[in-house]
Amino acid sequence: MPAVRLLIASAPHRDTFGYSMPPPGLLRLGAMLESKGRFVRLEDLAYRLGSGELRGGDALADSSAAFLLARIEAERIDVLGLSVMGATVPIALAILERIRAVQPHLLTLMGGPGTTGIDTLLLERFPQLDVVVRGEAEQTILELLDAAPSRSFARVSGITHREGAGRIVREADRAPIADLATLPGYAWHLLPPIAAYKRITGEEDGLVPLDSGRGCVYDCSFCTIGRYWNRRSRPLPAHRLADEIAALRAIPGARQAYLCHDLFAANRAHALELCAELQARGNPLPWEVRARADHLDAELLRAMGAAGCYRALLGIESADPAVRRRNQKGMREDIDLLRVVDDCAAAGIVPILSLILGLPGEDEASLRLTLDFCARAARRTGVQLSLHLVNPQPGCGLGEEFGAAARPIEGIPPDMAFGAGEGVHERALIAAHPDLFTTWALLPQEEARLRFLHRIATELPEVLMRYPRTCQRMAEQLGGLDTLDLWQQWKQCGSSFEAFALRQSGDWIHATLLWEQAQVRAGARGPDRPAERLRLTCDPTREEINASPTVLAVRSERGRIATMRLSADIDRVLAIAENGTQPIPPELEVYFKAQGLLA
Repeated sequence: MPAVRLLIASAPHRDTFGYSMPPPGLLRLGAMLESKGRFVRLEDLAYRLGSGELRGGDALADSSAAFLLARIEAERIDVLGLSVMGATVPIALAILERIRAVQPHLLTLMGGPGTTGIDTLLLERFPQLDVVVRGEAEQTILELLDAAPSRSFARVSGITHREGAGRIVREADRAPIADLATLPGYAWHLLPPIAAYKRITGEEDGLVPLDSGRGCVYDCSFCTIGRYWNRRSRPLPAHRLADEIAALRAIPGARQAYLCHDLFAANRAHALELCAELQARGNPLPWEVRARADHLDAELLRAMGAAGCYRALLGIESADPAVRRRNQKGMREDIDLLRVVDDCAAAGIVPILSLILGLPGEDEASLRLTLDFCARAARRTGVQLSLHLVNPQPGCGLGEEFGAAARPIEGIPPDMAFGAGEGVHERALIAAHPDLFTTWALLPQEEARLRFLHRIATELPEVLMRYPRTCQRMAEQLGGLDTLDLWQQWKQCGSSFEAFALRQSGDWIHATLLWEQAQVRAGARGPDRPAERLRLTCDPTREEINASPTVLAVRSERGRIATMRLSADIDRVLAIAENGTQPIPPELEVYFKAQGLLA
C-alpha cells in the first residue's frame, strides 16, 4: 500500500511576533515524522501572508485555499492538517470548506490549543473537518496515518472524529510523552529559512523559538494552556536544551533563542542546571523565557543573567492579590513583585510585565493598584509593559463562566489575535457561532467601561516606559495624583503627552522630560553602534541613574556628541554634561543650580 502523504499547515494571521518566527511545534513534529520514514510537508501560512504570497482581508480564505490546493495537487497529498490558536480557528474552517469543495476525499485534521474545549462541537457543525487531534500529536499522528486508508479511527487515543454514520466519537485521552528527550530535533528544511522570516519584518533581533518544554500545572481562569496539557509540565532536559540553543549558531539569521515553555523555572533545579550548562559552553547565544514571578528569586535570576538570559515575560495579571485569587492565578500572596523587578534588573534581565485589565473581581481600587504598580516598576528599571483585556475563550474557566453572555465589541480586537478574524468569511462564522468563538468576545461589562480600559491598555504603557520619571514628577506637582488620575488629566488635555508635560510649570518637569527624550533617542541607535557611552547626571534621581547606567549619547570619532536628531536644548544639555562649555538653556538654569551642578 502506498505511503500516506501528509501536509500540515499553520493557519494564517498577521501578528508580527508570530510570523517573524517559524512554529517550533510543527518543526518538531515534522522531524519526528521524517524520522519514522513518513512523508510529511509543512507550511506556515502566517509567513506566506507576511511575505505577500497570500492576499489578506476578505480574500484570505480563498487565497490560502488556492495556495494549499496547489501543494496538495503537486505533491499528491492524502491528509491535510491545520494547526490553530483560538484566534485562527475560523479562518482554518473557511480554508477547509474551500478545499473540501475541490478535494472531497481528502482527510482533514485540526489540532493545536485553539481546539481546547470545542473539539466535539467543531465536528458536529463543520462537515469539512474529519478529525480533531487533542494534545501532543507525535504518537497520535503516527497511529492516525496508519488508520487513514481505512478511515477506521476507533481506539486511536487523543482524537475526536466522525464515524461513517456521522456520529461524533471522542476517543480516550493520550498520556503525555513522559520523557521529552525522546523527541527529535527540528525539520528546519521543511519551512523557509530563519533569515527569510526576519526579512519580511525587517527585524534584526534574530529571535528563534525553541520547543523548550511543554505544559502548565496551573488552571488560571483566563488561560487554556493548563487544560490543553492536562495540567502537566515537562521541561526538555537541560543538556538537550543547551544543545539546541548552541545549534542555532549554525543557522543564518539566528541570533537569540526564545524558550517557549510557559513555565521556565517551575523546576528550579532544571533551570539552574541549564544555566550551568550554558556557562560551561561559553554562553553560546542570548535567550529569553516565559516564567512566573513566584518561581524566580535573586539567586536564580543571577544565574540566568550570567548564562545569557536577557529578557523574561512574567504574567502578573493584577497587582491586587484578591483579583489574582479570584482568577485562580495560584501566585503566593506575600510575593513582593517590585522586588522581583529589582532582582531582574540586578541580573541584567529585562522583565516584560503582562497584566490584564477588567478581570472579574477588579474594582476601581484594584485598577489603580495595577496601574501604580506599572508606574513604579517602570521607574525602577527598563521594564516592558503589556496591558490587555481578556477574552473568555472556550476551554478556560472564564469561558465556562461568562462565554454565553460575552460578545465582541467593534474596535477592540481580541488578545493574541492580531490579523485574525478580519475577513468577511471569518466574521460570518464568528457571528453565526458565538458560543464557539468567544476568543473574539469580551467579558460582559458595560461597553463604555471596556472602551475605557482598552484606551488605557493601548495608550498608557508607552508613556510609562518612555517617561517614567516625568510621570512621577508631574503626579507629585499636580497634587499627588495616582497613575490613573494622571492619565485621565492627560487625556482631558487633548494633546500629546509631551505637550501636556511641557504645559506644567516647574523646571524639574521640563528637565526630566528632556532627559528622558534623550534616553529614547539615544536608545534608538541600538547597542551595536560605535560608541563611548556617556551618562548625563542632571536627572532628579541621579543616584538611581548612576546605580544603573543608561546610554544617553554616543561620542563620534571627531569627538562630537551624536544622538538621534536632538533639539537645541538637549544638544546643549549634553554639551554641558561633556565639558560645560555651551550656554545653559534659561529654563534649566534654576534646576541645575538646585541640583548642585552649577555654582
